[in-house]
Amino acid sequence: MNNQRVVLASRPRGAPSLDNFRVESVPVRDLKDGEVLIKNLYLSLDPYMRMRMNDASSYADPVQIGEVMFGGTVGRVLASRRPGFSEGDLVTGYTGWQSLAVTDDPTLARLPRNMAQPSLALSLVGMPGFTAHYGLLNLGKPRPGETVVVGAATGAVGSVVGQIAKLKGCRAIGIAGGAEKCAYAVNELGFDACLDHGSPSFSSDLAAACPKGIDVYFENVGGDVLRAVLPLLNDFARMPLCGLIAWYNGDRSAKPVLAAEVLPALLVKRVQMQGFVIIDQYLEHHDGFLKDMQGWLAAGKMKVREDVVEGIENAPAAFIGLLEGKNFGKLVVRVAQDDNSD
Repeated sequence: MNNQRVVLASRPRGAPSLDNFRVESVPVRDLKDGEVLIKNLYLSLDPYMRMRMNDASSYADPVQIGEVMFGGTVGRVLASRRPGFSEGDLVTGYTGWQSLAVTDDPTLARLPRNMAQPSLALSLVGMPGFTAHYGLLNLGKPRPGETVVVGAATGAVGSVVGQIAKLKGCRAIGIAGGAEKCAYAVNELGFDACLDHGSPSFSSDLAAACPKGIDVYFENVGGDVLRAVLPLLNDFARMPLCGLIAWYNGDRSAKPVLAAEVLPALLVKRVQMQGFVIIDQYLEHHDGFLKDMQGWLAAGKMKVREDVVEGIENAPAAFIGLLEGKNFGKLVVRVAQDDNSD
């Protein structure tokens, strides 16, 4: 058996290019005790992966040159020498950008064998959903009637944040790129309004949509979106800091946002801003998240839109597009068809 995989060929300077990746085919080695062989079905593409391409200190180790790109997956167990996992099990874990994985991944978890939509383990009931749930409820602490503003509102995390905010009785104001995404946020996800960050009148549009100011700003973006939000923050606003996609490739704008703009606003308005990485809260809060999300799904109160790309060889181009805002919804790569879904 040969494994088709995507490895990091070189480190990007600024925005990544296709030259930074290499698609290769290698033989699958024999299993050792404690390992399983997995046929990956879906791969999750997420903005945080850009930081792992850098050889720099961060909350997670960088991917090394020649290593398989890191990423969350859903797959079927083809063979197992690990207790608790059997052939045919549907599993989720972090086995990376590859079609087959021999792994002892400690995060590997079994899913229902006949799960109707396995890719949900990479969105609503996976890392993005958990990130939205924890960040909004534990750090944003929204109260009924408050205004919650969400950057990247139609993305994997932002779309869930807005829906939870509505379930908690808040006004949900989204920020997204383009009229189509904004219409989806309002008409399908239930946001009260959504503003196009590319509009020349974006700052004034956001102010008009938030006449009583902003109580919670869920930060996924940075850049000019942050600049527009800062003067609208209310006293004692909360700002969960989840991502800064506008700066992942390096700030090349003519007018970068400076600490001198951000820190005085946080001080004068006594804003509570906290960065978080969801792996830090996994054990303590995960069960509560699953209970809430599974209940909302069963009641039809949560929606997700998937942007599905076919084939592992197309993951690099899709990832580059993600960083440019070209995806619409949760971006996943369908690596293979599931032959054991019945």
